[in-house]
Amino acid sequence: MSETDDIAAPATQGPEVIRNLVKLLPNRPGVYRMFDAKGDVIYVGKARSLKNRVANYTRFGGHTNRIAAMIANTCNMEFVTTATEAEALLLEANLIKKYKPRYNVTLRDDKSFPYILIAKDHAVAQIAKHRGARNRKGSYFGPFASAGAVNRTINALEKAFLLRSCGDSVFENRTRPCLLHQIKRCSAPCVGLIEPHAYDELVREAEEFLAGKSKVVKAQLARQMEEAAERLDYEQAARYRDRIQSLSFVTAQQGINPETVEEADVFGLHQEGGQVCIQVFFFRAGQNWGNRAYFPRADKSLGAAEILASFLAQFYDDKPVPGLVLLSHEIEERELMEEALGTHAGRRIEIAVPQRGEKKALVDHALANAREALGRRMAETSSQAKLLDGVAKAFGLAEPPRRIEVYDNSHIQGAQAVGAMIVAGPEGLMKSQYRKFNIRSDIPAGDDFGMMREVLTRRFSRLLKEEGEAGETPVRPDLVLIDGGQGQLNAARGVLADLGLSDLCVAGVAKGPDRDAGREHFYLPDKPSFMLDQRDPVLYYIQRLRDEAHRFAIGSHRAKRAKAIGANPLDEIAGIGPTRKKALLQAFGSAKAVSRASVTDLAAVEGVNVALARAIYDHFHESAS
Repeated sequence: MSETDDIAAPATQGPEVIRNLVKLLPNRPGVYRMFDAKGDVIYVGKARSLKNRVANYTRFGGHTNRIAAMIANTCNMEFVTTATEAEALLLEANLIKKYKPRYNVTLRDDKSFPYILIAKDHAVAQIAKHRGARNRKGSYFGPFASAGAVNRTINALEKAFLLRSCGDSVFENRTRPCLLHQIKRCSAPCVGLIEPHAYDELVREAEEFLAGKSKVVKAQLARQMEEAAERLDYEQAARYRDRIQSLSFVTAQQGINPETVEEADVFGLHQEGGQVCIQVFFFRAGQNWGNRAYFPRADKSLGAAEILASFLAQFYDDKPVPGLVLLSHEIEERELMEEALGTHAGRRIEIAVPQRGEKKALVDHALANAREALGRRMAETSSQAKLLDGVAKAFGLAEPPRRIEVYDNSHIQGAQAVGAMIVAGPEGLMKSQYRKFNIRSDIPAGDDFGMMREVLTRRFSRLLKEEGEAGETPVRPDLVLIDGGQGQLNAARGVLADLGLSDLCVAGVAKGPDRDAGREHFYLPDKPSFMLDQRDPVLYYIQRLRDEAHRFAIGSHRAKRAKAIGANPLDEIAGIGPTRKKALLQAFGSAKAVSRASVTDLAAVEGVNVALARAIYDHFHESAS
């Protein structure tokens, strides 16, 4: 696709570095990366001509403060030439998402979108929620803005079309209808309560509805309801009535359903107080599949056009592009963006800024939602700033903390022990930074101090290792909160002292008498414990952080315990596959009974020879030998 040139620069920085590199650059399209003294990427840009574009950075004056600071911090550059400028735009977006340079507009919270899948890799189609690569055979509908929207829609579609949602293994092993059939959300094809051709007709109707032919499907059901009523089959007519009501629920939940827009994404951008919100609405097959708010990181000096253009390229880097993209603001190089997105999608893409009609109403609606979302976020940020000021005062910090780490662990008498770390900052909980730690050491049951020591050792040893490596510098916490009293605090201090991190502020949060919320005691090194006023907002804030850490630790522990419960010791033996495992369980009744069987009894099982029987016996009796 491209040709890469890594041009080394002298050990200087600023315009001189760039001036030395310009002489070697080709007059071709491409992408450039700027690096600072630590080797971090600070900016990624694309150009129709690398030579001309980079040369602009060597002139004196005329730059914004942002660009001037970027040039001053540049110590090296790398270049990639491409065949076209559109290809350079796509590569630029990919690299920005990868490196998140501080001088670029960067997309945050870029989670994948869920889809509804009618899977056809089985003779009896299944309706399911789907994320990720589209590897399964079937029809995909979406994207939906959230998993909740998908779940609500699937629930309604089950009532309307009675399609199965169970997995293939459950379907194959049913001997009688499940609860979903009893509550009229499945036609029970697993036990033959519906003929295959009739079930296929339900699948066809569901696909037509999701493809936007909701009026056609409703009309068909209404006609069938009338026919059933005419022949006095009122029970069947009631079923059709219920299905029509379920379809009406789906369309009602979708809010705006445009008449003239079949497939489009609508982007509304609002700027205020140096912050930006972009609201995205998804319309597919004439139906509104929800919306999501984004708050990209962007310099205050950037205008709406530049922010929106950079956001679009990054947004569609790993997502399907609809045929129409509607924007609230005009962007520079709109034709180039259409060409780049068309290359990505493999078909023609239109980008428009509507001025009238229904499309303009859709954009105005997105813009109003962006304005409201940014207003809420600014109010929350202001409240959060006040809370962090209070935290700084309570724990003696020089300034409000930008990163708070809270630790907790969970276990049952030492079994399936898990440590948890949650992170909070000026923008609230930072869930992408959460970490869980499966306790590896052979720690005695109930030794919470030992578990906390292991968790903190692993966490901060890794931080020190990352600080010693090239690349993005990890952020140290300004405050470390430990769930526990003086003993837990001493254990934490010992770990940090051994690692040379005694300067970190660490505090213990101990529940009050009878574990009453509001009577927590706080412990700081070399200071007497203290309490906060029961009506102090800072106390409520710390309680929320502690509860979130506890929730995360409990959730991780339960997931680990469930996995352990579902594990079968036979799975650990080489040579035991599903068929042999099934034969052994049928012969002996349980894995525990298999572990007690003799070699002779094991070898009598179909598919198990003497050598494998000996291997099975040795697996369970090795510790005793």
